[in-house]
Amino acid sequence: MRPRLIACLLAWSALCPAAPVFEASGQETEMRTLEAMNTLHAKRSPGYADCTLWDRWMPLAMLWQDEASARGYRASLQRKRIDHEGYVSMQQHRGMAHGDGWPFPAWQQSTGKGFHFSTLHESWAVQAFELRPLADTAGFEIIGAETLGIDPEHGLRLRATDEVVTVATPSFRCGTVVAPFARVEWSALGLTAAGTPTVSWRYDGEKGWDESRAAPFPPRADVTRTGFAHVPLYRQKGYGGLLAGLRLRFPATKGAELRIKSVITAVDTRHPITNANFLEGCADTFAWTGDVEFLRSNLARMRRALEWSLREFQVRELGRVRVPWVGHDGRSGLERGPDGATRARIGLGVGNNYWDLLPFGGDDALATVYQWHAVRRMAEIEAWVASHKDAALPAPAPGLGAEDLTRLADEVRARAGEFFWDATNARLIGWRDLTGQAHDHGFVFLNEEAVALGFTTAAQSRSIMDWIDGRRVVQGDTSQGADIFRWRFGPRMTTRRNVEDYVWAWGRPQSVPWGGQVQDGGGVLGFSYFDLMARLRTNGPDDAWRRLKEINAWFRETQAEGGYRAYYAKAGRGKLQGGGTAGGLGLDQEFFESALLPTILVHGFLGLKARPEGLRSEPRLPTGWPSLTVRGVLHGGATYDVTGRADGTSEIVRR
Repeated sequence: MRPRLIACLLAWSALCPAAPVFEASGQETEMRTLEAMNTLHAKRSPGYADCTLWDRWMPLAMLWQDEASARGYRASLQRKRIDHEGYVSMQQHRGMAHGDGWPFPAWQQSTGKGFHFSTLHESWAVQAFELRPLADTAGFEIIGAETLGIDPEHGLRLRATDEVVTVATPSFRCGTVVAPFARVEWSALGLTAAGTPTVSWRYDGEKGWDESRAAPFPPRADVTRTGFAHVPLYRQKGYGGLLAGLRLRFPATKGAELRIKSVITAVDTRHPITNANFLEGCADTFAWTGDVEFLRSNLARMRRALEWSLREFQVRELGRVRVPWVGHDGRSGLERGPDGATRARIGLGVGNNYWDLLPFGGDDALATVYQWHAVRRMAEIEAWVASHKDAALPAPAPGLGAEDLTRLADEVRARAGEFFWDATNARLIGWRDLTGQAHDHGFVFLNEEAVALGFTTAAQSRSIMDWIDGRRVVQGDTSQGADIFRWRFGPRMTTRRNVEDYVWAWGRPQSVPWGGQVQDGGGVLGFSYFDLMARLRTNGPDDAWRRLKEINAWFRETQAEGGYRAYYAKAGRGKLQGGGTAGGLGLDQEFFESALLPTILVHGFLGLKARPEGLRSEPRLPTGWPSLTVRGVLHGGATYDVTGRADGTSEIVRR
């Protein structure tokens, strides 16, 4: 390695004086490389992310090294929105779908309909769909109120002149399959009348309104602040067909002011992983901070989130996650004709997780792995609560104690591990749709995270790693053998070309070359962490270290050429995704989880385990390493230097 590059890496790792230091005798260059990688991605990460998608990864990456992240996650998880039923909000950017779900597919992509009297805060929709606010109420039928005007902030302003205010939309045509929810963004001043607002609907061909159709708004604690009401029309008896209009009815007090910012038909873009992710983030935050007050303030919410997900996805009954929502049954949103052209099946294939173009759903393997692990983490929490009577925390509901949850987790692992296992290809499938069809595109990310977490059996884990390493060839896969590591920093995320299984909004997958999309043969840097953890668990530390050295060599090359963007600007190296541009490689920008990768030294080789009371290290070091030390580990507001030795012993010293 060139001396100039070594000096550059040393300077880079010293940019942040509080950055952790990695020490392993004889591995100075490799340690400086990992420090530089850690500094780069820790500095670029948001420290903490309000979006629930990252709650299972970013606390693991950041809490041990950054006190600001610990403070951020404590606050973020405590303010996380949980609806009246128990669903944990995704909290990604504002979109044109379910306001607590993923931003898309939008109503504009779904043959749906939206009426927006204000576009404040709708920058994404303004840019993506040229959304413009309504200038008047033409076509609306308003009864029981006088119109005060349209405000750029609050939207349509109405003053109640009667005890009931009715607002009916202009006529439109929209299938109920893309309108499982009516989303109303509204507020009111002086609304003291008893009663519940409702949404009614009429079908194409109907001239009047059926008074028996009235779905209540979910409860809101405060209607003086503008907020979403998601009305689940799909639960109403007989709901189905071609919608022609929506009607809002508000019990009102004369003189009260109603404000309606928007009314839209909303695709159900909730994700079945948010509750599990939230629980992971809470468990990690408590383990690394030891903050009992955080647990006290959040425990009831955690229990409600767990109980809702177990019930909603029939986990106890089925031993796996089955997603019951409209558009989430695992069927593709695309249909291919004999000529290879695709036709959209609008309403099907809605995304369920980080891989937002893929129609995971139905019986969902990835959601099941996440749910299983979240149950295990909650069992740990409940065991702590039971053994710390002095904390005076309330006992869980019957069936949700530590022993109950441990039994449930074991049952899910056994039943789902068999249900999702493809004996022919000897790997986990992605999902089985509700027609019974299995979907398998060689989901490396699913299989390796399952191995890393301990979901798979020892025999399954070996089979999976043999496939990913090319020692075992799966017939029909597009990528086999050495090509699985075409991107060098880690394996392809999938190994079998996918031009058929997508949400309908991704309409021409065949136009994107293999490896040109992260979800179809591309690569994501952060998930190399799970590749390394899976190797460590299955093949041992020497195999994990061999792979990590190859990643380090790749990283040094990219930095020597000016960084990721400069390196991948050269033809033939792959296309980066990020900042709104689709591509095959996820390394920077919104790929915050890249911060996970260098922490393999901490969570993997050093085997550092955080508990509220302190730290424990179970080192597994590569051959020839007498020791590994990580300096600057944060836990419970204190800083530690942790050393793991080749003989399996360790030392944890508080500074």
